[in-house]
Amino acid sequence: MTDQQTLIIYKFNELFNILNEAKSYLNFEIKAVNSNNIQDIFTKNNCLIISNKKLKNFENQVIINQYPINIIKLFEIININFLKIKFNQQNKIQIGNYYLNLNSKILSDKKGNLNLTEKEAKIIFFLNKSKKSITITKLQKEVWGHRSQLDTHTVETHIYRLRKKIEKKFYDKNFISSLNGGYKIDA
Repeated sequence: MTDQQTLIIYKFNELFNILNEAKSYLNFEIKAVNSNNIQDIFTKNNCLIISNKKLKNFENQVIINQYPINIIKLFEIININFLKIKFNQQNKIQIGNYYLNLNSKILSDKKGNLNLTEKEAKIIFFLNKSKKSITITKLQKEVWGHRSQLDTHTVETHIYRLRKKIEKKFYDKNFISSLNGGYKIDA
């Protein structure tokens, strides 16, 4: 979920010029859009639109219609909206027939919910991001922050317990598979 966030400034060139001067201080990308066909441009989930009028069919937008613009307040509004977008994206990550809610650490399907620990949610999230098998060493680094004294059995034990939990709740023995010296989600 580390995709770059993008602020789209729609038909508001003055504001784009102001923000473009400060772009080295911003932790998001900015784009000016003057086309009427914004639907084609607005495809990424982590985009926010700023305009001076309400646009139909867009959830993530901020309307600025009071002047002068308080730039500090504007940055607060932008950051809050990007946080909301990120929170909502983490709310329902689809993994096959399952949904992972990183905020509440719940794995669910149509039949029910399974509470996860922080590590279990991180393991599932990280394995799901990769299309290929992830080695124990890579899991140690990404999920545990790799400490040299961390035993590989720690990872194996967590995976074993997580598999058993999922099997018991969802009757799914194949959610996490062992492959080529690593692990992979097979949902």
